[in-house]
Amino acid sequence: MGISQPVFEEVQAIIGRMPTVQELGTLMAMWEANGRQQSLLRWLKGQRHAVERHEYLYSGEDSAHTQIREPRVRECLDTALRLATALPAPRGKGRFSRGENLYMVGNIGTDFLDSEYARRCLHLASAPLRLDSPSEEAEYTGLILDSLLAAGVVASCRPVRQGGLFVALAAGCRASRPKAGFDILTCREVRLDSFLFGEEPGRAVVSLSEQQDDFFLLKMEEARLNCCFLGHTTKGRLLVDDFDYGDIGRYAPSDK
Repeated sequence: MGISQPVFEEVQAIIGRMPTVQELGTLMAMWEANGRQQSLLRWLKGQRHAVERHEYLYSGEDSAHTQIREPRVRECLDTALRLATALPAPRGKGRFSRGENLYMVGNIGTDFLDSEYARRCLHLASAPLRLDSPSEEAEYTGLILDSLLAAGVVASCRPVRQGGLFVALAAGCRASRPKAGFDILTCREVRLDSFLFGEEPGRAVVSLSEQQDDFFLLKMEEARLNCCFLGHTTKGRLLVDDFDYGDIGRYAPSDK
């Protein structure tokens, strides 16, 4: 059928078991009907992002929130617009430039319930217990990134706070002159809404030139800091898993 091993594994992850020949045939037909505008693997990542069995169990008092299903990529477009336009412009001097590589530094978690996304989009009135903020770890991460910024290894650095990763990226792109965009791939091992809109403390988005890539990764390894490659900045459109979220101009915050 001409399906590569990575694509086969992606299909298996999406349906949660070994795919049948009929399912693979249906998948190929859907892809061909889409016009083969992108590779099959990247097209798959723009469909359902994770297996439905991955449900976030809410431990609060309200039993209505015991199962919160992961949204599709298309559903996250509406969430991104609502958050980015409803929140005031995030603080921080991090300003991206076009053609830079983007990394997220810090631990990637799966918690999103105590966030603007949970309050504004899931309408969760009773927040779960907050974990103790890893202040020492956050301070250490900030110290390392500040030194790399001062040395010119990192071009810009923006903390991930209210609104999560997506709002941090959009803010850095809006602040650029001329305005930039981004093209990123999300982490397959984490829920899409957690990855884009979670507000775990102690994380930051950094941008840097391709020439500094190897040295930056070496310093991350020496500092024993987790680092996730996101993608790169572009001329003004926002792409997540190959899905077009529109122009950066759509994501201007409201005046508050």
